[in-house]
Amino acid sequence: MAAPHPIGVKDVARHARVSVGTVSNVLNRPEKVAAATVARVHEAIVNLGFVRNDAARQLRAGRSKTVGLIVLDVRNPFFTELARGAEDRATVAGLSILLGNSDDNPAREAAYLDLFEEQRVHGVLISPFGDVTERLTRLRERGTPAVLVDRSGDDTGFSSASVDDIAGGYLAVRHLIDRGRRRIAYLAGQFNIRQVTDRLEGARRAVAESPGVTLEVISSASLTVVDGRRSAEEIASRPASARPDGIFAVNDLMAVGVLQALVMSGRIRVPEDIALVGYDDIDFAGAAVVPLTSIRQPSHAIGATAIELLLEATADTDHAPRNVVFQPELVVRASSG
Repeated sequence: MAAPHPIGVKDVARHARVSVGTVSNVLNRPEKVAAATVARVHEAIVNLGFVRNDAARQLRAGRSKTVGLIVLDVRNPFFTELARGAEDRATVAGLSILLGNSDDNPAREAAYLDLFEEQRVHGVLISPFGDVTERLTRLRERGTPAVLVDRSGDDTGFSSASVDDIAGGYLAVRHLIDRGRRRIAYLAGQFNIRQVTDRLEGARRAVAESPGVTLEVISSASLTVVDGRRSAEEIASRPASARPDGIFAVNDLMAVGVLQALVMSGRIRVPEDIALVGYDDIDFAGAAVVPLTSIRQPSHAIGATAIELLLEATADTDHAPRNVVFQPELVVRASSG
């Protein structure tokens, strides 16, 4: 059985007894068409079940009204709020957001970049896994601008909206040191993620200022609650003298996993035995079983600012890249004492 023929503009014109050009005007410039004709065309659209192919129209125009957003981990509430900020600002500009989750996987990241280029999106926002400067440069040369989010672009030639993660790492570990902690562990992810290395640099700067303080780096495959729990279970299995007395987790998801493992151990108290600081200050950080001290990032503002930067890039292809860097904020709660 043959597939049903899709209803097109010609069918609407035939049904309404008008020209194809008149249907086009009704869809795009109705003020140029007599009211009675507009009504007749809309009646034909309803009767035939015509659905406008905006994608084809936008591709003919050379650029769609969608923005591709690629994040590292859509499960992380930080990126959810960042996407919300981008969506709120994009809506004002008449744009929509297409969300891609790279899942810390360079192959998936590359596939989304290819897809968004094929769709001729208005532009791309990306929280990159590793160095994608060369790929984004090719994208820009073919007419699709890009903006980095949650990652500084000062060494790439692209605009960016980010937080000073070196300052954030410093704040977190300086706070633990000020609380009297001397054996500090940094729970990290993969070091080809710039945020991981920047937060480590900040942590090392704080330790370097403090004689007698040590910093142990514990790396994980990813940045999830499960990875935080595994790292904490390994720490809990050590003799008390070999455990850190302060933990800085690279994000709040890992910090929540640490809390779960330490509380469930029944032997290690937070913060009495181990003080804990996370990063991002996601919504449920304050509602954890032990409210979590965290480094706050303005995630909504980062997303909204990234759209602003993208609009600048599309309005003027010769504009100089602009890097907007927000400052992190320490939010103290019970987990650090």
